[in-house]
Amino acid sequence: MKPLNKQTAPKSSAPERIIQFGEGNFLRAFADWIVWQMNQKTDFNASVVVVQPIEKGMADVLNGQDCLYHVSLQGLENGKPVDSITRIDCISRALNPYQQFKAFMALAEQPEIRFVISNTTEAGIAFDPACRLSDSPASSYPAKLTQLLYRRFRTFGGHPERGLIIMPCELIFLNGHHLKECIVQYIDLWKEDLGTDYEAFREWFEKYNYVCATLVDRIVPGYPKKDIEEIWQRISYVDNMVVRGEAFHLWVIERPQNMSVEQLKQEFPAEKAGLNVLITDSEAPYHERKVTLLNGPHTVLSPVAYLSGVDIVRDACQHPVLGRFIQKVMYEELMQTLNLPMQELQEFAARVFERFENPYVDHQLTSIMLNSFPKYKTRDLPGLKTYLERKGQLPQGLVLGLAAIITYYKGGSRSDGTPIQPNDDPQIMNLLTNLWQSEDLHAVAHGVLAAQDLIWQEHGDLNEIPGLTQMLTHFLKMIQEQGMLETVKSILS
Repeated sequence: MKPLNKQTAPKSSAPERIIQFGEGNFLRAFADWIVWQMNQKTDFNASVVVVQPIEKGMADVLNGQDCLYHVSLQGLENGKPVDSITRIDCISRALNPYQQFKAFMALAEQPEIRFVISNTTEAGIAFDPACRLSDSPASSYPAKLTQLLYRRFRTFGGHPERGLIIMPCELIFLNGHHLKECIVQYIDLWKEDLGTDYEAFREWFEKYNYVCATLVDRIVPGYPKKDIEEIWQRISYVDNMVVRGEAFHLWVIERPQNMSVEQLKQEFPAEKAGLNVLITDSEAPYHERKVTLLNGPHTVLSPVAYLSGVDIVRDACQHPVLGRFIQKVMYEELMQTLNLPMQELQEFAARVFERFENPYVDHQLTSIMLNSFPKYKTRDLPGLKTYLERKGQLPQGLVLGLAAIITYYKGGSRSDGTPIQPNDDPQIMNLLTNLWQSEDLHAVAHGVLAAQDLIWQEHGDLNEIPGLTQMLTHFLKMIQEQGMLETVKSILS
C-alpha cells in the first residue's frame, strides 16, 4: 500500500491566502474541510499555511505527508447514514515558528494572505504581559499574531487593503472580542518598542483588520485507530493523519463592526458552496441555542439514562421511555426559553436528536457527566429560571435532571451492580457526601440548592426559587423508593 504524499496522490495548487494557528484534529476536520469544499464549489481558490502554535506539535508529521490527509465523516443526515472519506489537499505547508521564525514572519509579507483561523484551545486566547515584540516567537497566540500584524503593517505601509480577516474557533463565547482585546493590549504594552509607529499601527489594526466572533460545532473524535486498517484499504493509502468527525457541521460567524454581512459573505463564500456556515450580525442567539438545545439536554439526559441502566447516548434516545423524556426536555421545556423563530429551533433540535442517535459513535454517558454541577449551572439553570418566568411553573424534566445528578453523586452502584463513580471538584464531592450521610432528602435538596459560593455563584441561593426545593425533594424521594425509570414515567403521563 502506498504512503500518502504528493508523489503518490494528486495535490492541487492555490495561492496561500489563509494562516491557520493550530494543526490539530478539529481544525483539519472542520475549517480545512470547509476551505476544501469552497475551493471545489466556488472560485475561492485558497490554500492554508498551518502554524504550530506551541513548541511541540505535528507540523513535521503533516509535512511528512506533504500536508495531504483524509477526513472520515460518519453520522445521520435527514435520517440517512453518512459514511464518507475525503482527501483534503488545501494545506500548502506547516511551519514551526519556534524553529522557523523567519519563515513565520515572512507570511506577513505575502500580499495574498487575507484570513487568519485559529484553535489554540480555550486557554490560548489570553494576555501574557511577559511577551515581548522582540521574542522569536512570543509565547502566547495573541502575541504571535500581533507580531505578524505589525510586520504586515510595516511591509505595506499601513495599506487599507492589507488588513486581515481573523476568525478564531476557540470554544469561548465572543472569542473574537477577547482576541481583539488581547491584541490591543499587546500594542499598548509594546508602545515604546513601536515608537513613532504606535498610533498609526493601532489605528490600522482597528480600522482595517476584521476580528470575528464565531461559534463552531462538529464532534471530532480524532484519529480512528480502531478502524484505521479498514480505512487504509478503502483509500488505498497509508495515511497517518486520518481524522474522523461527525457528518454535522455548523460555523456561525459574527461580522466585525467594521465590515458588513454581505462583504464578509463575498470574501468567504461558504454559503455559496452550500455549507452550513452562517454569517450574521450576532452569534449570541446561536451560541445560546447550541448551549441550550444540545449541551443542556446532554447534561440532564446523562444521569437520568445512566441511573436507568443505559450506558450510551444513542441507546437512551431510542429507549421508549428515555427517548420521550429527552424530547420533553428539548421541545416542551428548553425550546420555550429561547428567542429565535420556533421553526428554526425545531429544525435545529431535530438535527441535535439525529446527532445523538449517530449509529457510528458509542458516546458514553459517563464521559458527559464529568463536572455535572458546573455544566447544569451554565446549560440548564438559565432555562429553568426563564421557563418559570414565562410559564409560571417549574419545568419538571429539568428539575428531575438535577435530582438525577444529585443521586448520581451519592455514588454506590446501579441496580445491575455497575459502580457509580462521580467526578467533580473535591469540595463539591465532599458537600454531596456529607449531605447524603444525613439520609434526610429535604436536607440534601436544600443543601445543594444553598451552595451559592461552591456551585451556583451569581445565581444565589436556589431555595429562593418558588417550589424548587419541594419539587427536588419529591423527585429525590421517588428515585430512592421507586427507581429512576418509574420516576421518569411519572412526568410523562
